[in-house]
Amino acid sequence: MSPTPPPSAGTKLRVGFYKRSCPRAEKIVRAAVWKALSKSPVIGAGLIRLHFHDCFVQGCDASILLDPTAANPQPEKLSPPNFPSLRGFEVIDAAKKAVEKVCPGKVSCADIIAFASRDASSILSSGRINFRMPAGRLDGRVSLSGEALQFLPPPFFNLSQLIGSFKAKNLDVDDLVVLSGAHTIGVSHCSSFTDRLPPNPSNMNPAFATMLQRKCPTSPNITNDPTVVQDIVTPNRLDTRYYTNLLKHNVVFTSDAALLTSRRTTRKVLQNAFIARRWETKFATAMVKMAAIEIKTAANGEIRNMCRVVNN
Repeated sequence: MSPTPPPSAGTKLRVGFYKRSCPRAEKIVRAAVWKALSKSPVIGAGLIRLHFHDCFVQGCDASILLDPTAANPQPEKLSPPNFPSLRGFEVIDAAKKAVEKVCPGKVSCADIIAFASRDASSILSSGRINFRMPAGRLDGRVSLSGEALQFLPPPFFNLSQLIGSFKAKNLDVDDLVVLSGAHTIGVSHCSSFTDRLPPNPSNMNPAFATMLQRKCPTSPNITNDPTVVQDIVTPNRLDTRYYTNLLKHNVVFTSDAALLTSRRTTRKVLQNAFIARRWETKFATAMVKMAAIEIKTAANGEIRNMCRVVNN
């Protein structure tokens, strides 16, 4: 089991947080994730991405889960970076419902997202990425579409923009390169990368570009925007294939290709590509570090009764 770094200063996160208040919590969440991934492995990628998109906006507080209301018709989940591509909401709902039956009012939706992303990482890596996730998060009450646009790095960012986006969340360049490895799983809409396909200039492998052109319309739109797997070799396995694909220029996003635009990040890409166990350990550590971003306190957080709505 990979070492777990301490949570960031000022938080009250700890491993085994629910040992007394809800000892079955983590097992219940894992069961919900197992059930979902046994039917559709791509949901695992969705759960990891859900965690990332939650933590980068308002911190790790389950703000990504809040549904639109009359008072707030545009929450994060309806923002362009999230809708309609973000997946896994129903898994969190199922886990929350099961936990509430056993321990009503004890387990936050934010912690369920964090546990689910950890469990998805373990399942998709065949147990090679297996780590302890500190808990004790509270759920936020604020969710704004505009903040998702402000804080989530889009697929067209260059390296300096990516570094700045991660730095704003107290994540460093190593975290950026390591967490980008999650692009070895899941799918992407064609609209996210057609700017890199011919006749547009890019350093994409021509054979890879041709394959993508066969799958994507020339001008994707809301009614015609297919998805393609991000890793054509092992699309449902969380492994180091992303980095070998990157070195061969077989990646879809500008933000992926950007990792080869400096000596510093290229060196990290090479290390991750060829020292698998090192990347697995670093990925576990970076996931825990990300999971401690901007934790809510009792003054601005709660434990929601239902993940999609704030408590009355």
